[in-house]
Amino acid sequence: MRALSQSRCRHRLRLRGAAAVGAALTFLLAISSAAQEDEKITIEGLLKGGWQIAGYTSPLDERSAFILFKHPSESYLVQCRAGYDVTRTPREFSNCYELR
Repeated sequence: MRALSQSRCRHRLRLRGAAAVGAALTFLLAISSAAQEDEKITIEGLLKGGWQIAGYTSPLDERSAFILFKHPSESYLVQCRAGYDVTRTPREFSNCYELR
């Protein structure tokens, strides 16, 4: 009886794990397709467009920083992760997206 109960628990955990992986993949695909539709946001473009730095922080990896931008006439923020990696070409990288 106990073996049957353990087997059911393992089966449920596998189903939950598969569902979580499926949900994560769906989420990532939605993000990537939305990112392809939007124009590429750059830090240089934000600063030239009148955006101001509202805050920044360094994540745990210490190779990059999160920068939060605000614009006086916009109701949303833009967050960028920027960094420098000597193993990449180009060495500087950034990823910016709107927080609505």
